Amino acid sequence: MIVDKLSNWLYKVSSGWVTLGALVIFILFSVLVLPDQSANSQFQGGDSGSPDLSIYYSAAELYEMAEAYGDQGREAYIRARFTFDLIWPLVYTFFLATTISWVFKRSISSQNPWQRVNLIPVLGMTCDYLENISTSLVIYRYPAQTIIIEWLAGVFTTMKWLSIGVSFVVLAVGIIIAIWQWIRKEG
Repeated sequence: MIVDKLSNWLYKVSSGWVTLGALVIFILFSVLVLPDQSANSQFQGGDSGSPDLSIYYSAAELYEMAEAYGDQGREAYIRARFTFDLIWPLVYTFFLATTISWVFKRSISSQNPWQRVNLIPVLGMTCDYLENISTSLVIYRYPAQTIIIEWLAGVFTTMKWLSIGVSFVVLAVGIIIAIWQWIRKEG
């Protein structure tokens, strides 16, 4: 099954050096790229908000954002989805998936079904890309309505944030389990 193969591959490639590299890339991207992207997004969108930063929004709220952006803001939004927002999901997924894999490889048995939690970040990335495609399509077609996609955009956004949040919780739990096992082994 492809899910098992992907999960196993992540465990295989998640060495200490790969995981450390993923952490460094994540931190550098967060410090050097995200602030500029956030400022640019704020400038283009003003106080109207952004679908990417919302937990959920209705179709009507998405159209309100598209209206508030204006022509230039809509163009900038779409451009950002297909430049910056192609890379950012890869960065956070690389960090979360390899780190979760590295930690869980050390904290639970390889036969444990919980080993597959290393795929939760991949679900988040997939939802992020689906969100980008759907919001861009709605904003591109504005003021025309994009039936069904307008509704799915908010669902993809919620699923993205839920998956990313759960990924960080899973990582924290894995670290706690690994520390606990290390303390028990040393004691």
